[in-house]
Amino acid sequence: MSDIQHFPLVIAGVEKPSDTKHEVTSAYTGDIIGTVARANEHDIEEALAQAYSLYSNRDNWLSTSQRIAILERAILLMQDQFEELATNSANEGGKPLIDSRVEMARCIDSIRICVDELRTETSKPVPMGINAASEHRLTMIKKEPIGVVVAVSAFNHPLNLIAHQVGPAIATGCPVIVKPAEDTALSCLRLVEIFRQAGLPAAWCQAVLTENHQIAEQLVTDPRVAFFSFIGSARVGWYLRSKLSSGTRCALEHGGVAPVIVAEDANLETAIPALTKGAFYHAGQVCVSVQRIFVHESIARNVSQQLSEAAEKLIVGNPLSDQTEVGPLIRANEVERVSSWVQEAVDMGAELGFGGYSLPNNCYAPTVLFNPSMESKVSTSEVFGPVVCIYPYSDLDQAIKLANSLDVAFQASVYSQNIDSAMYISDRLAASAVMINEHTAFRVDWMPFAGLKNSGLGTGGVPYTMEDMQIEKMIVISSKGIQ
Repeated sequence: MSDIQHFPLVIAGVEKPSDTKHEVTSAYTGDIIGTVARANEHDIEEALAQAYSLYSNRDNWLSTSQRIAILERAILLMQDQFEELATNSANEGGKPLIDSRVEMARCIDSIRICVDELRTETSKPVPMGINAASEHRLTMIKKEPIGVVVAVSAFNHPLNLIAHQVGPAIATGCPVIVKPAEDTALSCLRLVEIFRQAGLPAAWCQAVLTENHQIAEQLVTDPRVAFFSFIGSARVGWYLRSKLSSGTRCALEHGGVAPVIVAEDANLETAIPALTKGAFYHAGQVCVSVQRIFVHESIARNVSQQLSEAAEKLIVGNPLSDQTEVGPLIRANEVERVSSWVQEAVDMGAELGFGGYSLPNNCYAPTVLFNPSMESKVSTSEVFGPVVCIYPYSDLDQAIKLANSLDVAFQASVYSQNIDSAMYISDRLAASAVMINEHTAFRVDWMPFAGLKNSGLGTGGVPYTMEDMQIEKMIVISSKGIQ
């Protein structure tokens, strides 16, 4: 145990040891790779008091130029520690190293987007002088931080999700308290330390793992919290929203059961590799992972066979290997759950194209199911595992209706070489974004990212989160010298 790194409380002014510790384990080996101090209710009160006091005194606020300088120094530190951060993230979260490196690059780019927004963002003034009441007046709009931000994050992108939640808070001048996912807390704590090394005063960014859910709820629902950012399950997200204090704004990002429609004329040479990546990237543990593929009946069997062959070729195993393409699920009980869902689908009539079995070290074989029942869990709920379903269709409008039939809606995609067909389908899919000839998990960090229906509230993406974390203050100047 002496070689295992311990992370103390990351609360400004709190030096005492924690009464309890959380053990973070490797998703693949199960070995303990770090311990994290847990915060009790008094620690949470201290964190909130520090953050609120900082925000309440405008003389404490960091100027825009100071924030830009801190973020730019943080970028340099992240670049210096690139491989270490990516490797540690792969170890704790199980995302293959090849993909963790991509995530680390995105993490850095997300912070760079924060800087770019600060350099270029502006607000349009409200017009005056257009009638007698508004004569001799002009306006200016100032952006100000909304207040204390509390961010609750998820395990599946432990570097870039923190960049998306904490980066905008630092950029906009909001004191932020972040609660990372317990399974991947180390990546968050390392990033917070980088921000502090870059010159961010400690109270501007605090990180906590709470002793229990009640203390976490105490943090989120405190009236001093101005904005709540949540990435995680719909059950928890909607519950916490119902408990927020009056005036607390929020953004929620939950999961989906992403649909794809493959038309008869789709180019399968490009579609199959993309759908394979979209379905099995990070073992399917992505909120917009390809899950339901509706394929024209004339090519459905061919698509199923090609996807099954592609799934069989994927290298599953140790995320720290440069060869691994699909790593473990985050916990053993998730493997058991996914396995039971697949077995249920098979028992209800689905054909197993490939997979359908567990592997050592919390891994599960990439699995292709053909025509599962619309009543089975794999058709109605987010699998969050390496499972993709193919449904043959003859009537396009019926396929679109099925794609839209669930209480979740996030990103969707269409594969077709016919622009009229692609646009027809895109216009009719219930989604916040539709990809044409691209898989559902496509994302760049400056685009809007929004769950609809039960999939979330508000819009993610760095610029949009920065907008949420600011208020626009209008100043009206009255002077006879103004024409």
